[in-house]
Amino acid sequence: MLVIFAVEVCIALFVHDNFIRPFVGDIIVVWFVYYFIRAFVNCKPIYITLFTLAFSFAVEIGQYFKLVNVLGLQDNKLARIVIGTSFSWWDLLCYVIGFGFLFLLDKDLRKNH
Repeated sequence: MLVIFAVEVCIALFVHDNFIRPFVGDIIVVWFVYYFIRAFVNCKPIYITLFTLAFSFAVEIGQYFKLVNVLGLQDNKLARIVIGTSFSWWDLLCYVIGFGFLFLLDKDLRKNH
């Protein structure tokens, strides 16, 4: 989990391209959220994965409705980073791809659903 977090931070701070940052970063963030929750919640991995996917979609939908502005946090840099400010259909696709990779790579997820 710490490695995934470190990769996400490095992408956010140092990668300014048109592929890794916007697409790979969104795929990997699904993994990070999944493993973070899994470290604290004891339930079937498939439930955590589905929650993670739903949560990711909810964050993106919040961006569509300008949630940062609705909450009055548009001047808060951390809120803008965490909640996000720009909706993208591509992000939703990346979250689904991240879910797919989780399902393929996490043997606990495959055997316990």
